[in-house]
Amino acid sequence: MNPLDELDRLTSLFPQEEPLFAEVEYVAKSQVPEPYQGLLVHEHHMTISMEEYHGCSVEVRVLDRKSEGDIYCRKIVLVKAGTNDVVQFGFVRFDFQYVTDAVRDEIVSEDIPLGRVLINHNVLRHIDLGAILKITAGPGLAKSLQMEEGDVTYGRLATIFCNRRPAVDLFEVSAPLDPAVSNM
Repeated sequence: MNPLDELDRLTSLFPQEEPLFAEVEYVAKSQVPEPYQGLLVHEHHMTISMEEYHGCSVEVRVLDRKSEGDIYCRKIVLVKAGTNDVVQFGFVRFDFQYVTDAVRDEIVSEDIPLGRVLINHNVLRHIDLGAILKITAGPGLAKSLQMEEGDVTYGRLATIFCNRRPAVDLFEVSAPLDPAVSNM
């Protein structure tokens, strides 16, 4: 699948008044600079990676959501616990038919980041890293990530397989990071 087509599919779930991106470019995994390389190029939950990188737990804030049948979608930011410091922006499309009602209920409660819910419920999961994207922020992303319009950051597209089924499609974007600092 073309990564930019997948990005369009996920971002179209929640149309923006202002463009999210000024520019988006697919980047080979080997060409991603640090600290983004350590933060994004892996097959682990971003919740854990963000917590390790920033040295604190993170909380989810749901900016928008919608659901239809077993499909639940949300636009989120992750913030450092107890603060308003945004560390990640993203879109999630979850097919609940592959998880228990308890997992579904906890995700829909919107109190805990998705990765943490799956870990806490010991859901058999595998994360397939689809693509890494170099992103120049448009006004929509700049507001969500508390960054300057035109600044560059990196994100990823991934699919989480729950109980061997493709259950979750993700677009996850890191807030801009200082290349001189690598906590990974």
